[in-house]
Amino acid sequence: MPDKKLALICEDPANLFDMAKTEDRRLLETLQAAGWDAEKKDWKDSQTDWTSYELVILKSPYDYHNRLDEFRAWLHKLAAAGVQLLNPVETVLWNADKHYLQEIAAAGFDIIPSVFLEKDTVTDLASLFERLGTDKIIVKPCVSGGSKNTFTLVRGETVLEEHPLQQLLPKEAFIAQPFMREIQEGEWSMLFFGGAYSHTIVKKPKAGDFRVQPQYGATIHSATPDSAVIEKATALVRRFAGGALYTRVDGVLVDGKLALMELELIEPLLYTVFDEQSFERYIEALDKVKK
Repeated sequence: MPDKKLALICEDPANLFDMAKTEDRRLLETLQAAGWDAEKKDWKDSQTDWTSYELVILKSPYDYHNRLDEFRAWLHKLAAAGVQLLNPVETVLWNADKHYLQEIAAAGFDIIPSVFLEKDTVTDLASLFERLGTDKIIVKPCVSGGSKNTFTLVRGETVLEEHPLQQLLPKEAFIAQPFMREIQEGEWSMLFFGGAYSHTIVKKPKAGDFRVQPQYGATIHSATPDSAVIEKATALVRRFAGGALYTRVDGVLVDGKLALMELELIEPLLYTVFDEQSFERYIEALDKVKK
């Protein structure tokens, strides 16, 4: 096997925004400059001999949630063949379904209040407002990406019996969370490489929206959280992302304290453009976590 051969799993959908394309390209160049025989690969490529690589890194498999069974089978194939994946296979399998938030909450970390609407169960959507103590609710699939099938429910403004969500619940599980007014101040994303804190950005939705993805008009800014917020995020990463090359901790600040929205361990944008030193930290972390 060629020394230091690496597959960087990337996907380039037509609607991928420039920041993501630039990040993938520059990361590939950084790996090559560090001495890796690195190349972009599609995880769905059935002709690839994955055992020919010393290492496989998940960077932007943006379509995994649409082909979850196929993705999981590929992960198990890598594990059975002894191919090292970063982030680790067991971590990725755990993180692919938002039910993982229950485990995080049980460990004593603050998360956005959540109610899980399980597949093939009868759900009274109207009762969610009382259960979550709010008049506005965000509902999204437990396996999702890019705001796909994400809905806003508003007390008294939605005919819940006829809501499109009723047609989707027999097919998959959803998570319901109160709309957090703090999101208007921005969603915080803290980046970690090899368990060590790197940098932070804040994503602010455009007026009247709650989505923080750039393709929906959100703006992105560099930020520096209070040390207590970084310490809480660091503890979270150490508890649930051991052995991870990269972790993104997404949340909002409620009364100055971090409330977790998602722990991103599969295909997060790393926002390297906002911190030039992040590429160096990424390579340093890679040297530490690879076998």
